[in-house]
Amino acid sequence: MGLDVKPVSTLSEKASYDVADFAVPTGREEEWRFTPLNRLRGLHDGTAVGDGKVVVEVNADPEVRVESVGRGDPRVGSGYTPTDRISAQAYSSFTTATVITVPREASVERPITVRLRGESAEQAAYGHLTVIVEAFGSATLVLDHTGSATYADNVEFVIGEQASLKVLSLQEWRDDTVHVSHQHAHLAKDASFRGFNVTLGGDLVRIRPSVSYHGQGGDAELYGVYFVDAGQHLEHRLLADHSVPNCRSRVDYRGALQGEEAHTVWIGDVVIRAEAEGTDTYELNRNLVLTDGTRVDSVPNLEILTGEVAGAGHASASGRLDDQQLFYLQARGIPAAEAKRMVVRGFLGQLVQQIEVEEVRERVEAAIDVELAK
Repeated sequence: MGLDVKPVSTLSEKASYDVADFAVPTGREEEWRFTPLNRLRGLHDGTAVGDGKVVVEVNADPEVRVESVGRGDPRVGSGYTPTDRISAQAYSSFTTATVITVPREASVERPITVRLRGESAEQAAYGHLTVIVEAFGSATLVLDHTGSATYADNVEFVIGEQASLKVLSLQEWRDDTVHVSHQHAHLAKDASFRGFNVTLGGDLVRIRPSVSYHGQGGDAELYGVYFVDAGQHLEHRLLADHSVPNCRSRVDYRGALQGEEAHTVWIGDVVIRAEAEGTDTYELNRNLVLTDGTRVDSVPNLEILTGEVAGAGHASASGRLDDQQLFYLQARGIPAAEAKRMVVRGFLGQLVQQIEVEEVRERVEAAIDVELAK
């Protein structure tokens, strides 16, 4: 489990389970330059002792196997190797991992719900979740983060041949929470993954969704919605690593910001390696700035090492509310505050409407309305 140096991808140059293989970040590194290290409470430098607790509760149909296991279980870490110091620290520090298995050819109708509830932000906690969907199986998973915590974890999705997994991850923490998470999807031949992150709460939240392909025909869609308030730092760093031919990826993240020192970071990295001919990929990030004093950092990256691609592109846009849209609504008797809410709802709603679990979609819509009322 030593150091593995990857030839490309500035976001994940190294992979190792050993914390010592990663230097303590200084903030000058490309992967850390947007993150306020002084607000991580020691998760990045080894001073955060894992004596806190995040309660994990799983609700699933009987056909789904749910197990609590130790680090020695061979399934833990089978789909993902940590790619930065916090990820390696979380891997070496968790005490019990949760393994969820969808059996071969099983089609799980009811969403599997994993509730992660932080009890206090005063002490750090570390976690690990492994979700395995065996060949030809399908399921929907909801990750529900609430409460107060200082928390770092790794979440790995191992998706078998012609299997399908849809994941909704809600970060609705209290305002005192620091959460750093790696969410990695490991796709076999003709596997399908659809990940959706909704990040609303927390003081500092940094999510790193990533996808690797291990057979032709893999298909991944990564979506995200976030709303950043005064003083919040919400960061999403994505990586789609195309290393086999004829795979597809789509990325669409969008967010809104309001309040002094509200800060959002979105980094989208897509790598198309020389052997990944026939790749079809596109990534998009859009941000809507609602007040003065906010900051947006949006960086799409595309590395293409072969000329034989089906399609590849990226786009990023950040701007204020459209005055013409607001004028149009106000000219029809709609008050200015309500006109603003309608525009923002429409902007974020294009993605929110794609949340297939009705109760989750309604909860997100209600949470966005609360944000807009502030």
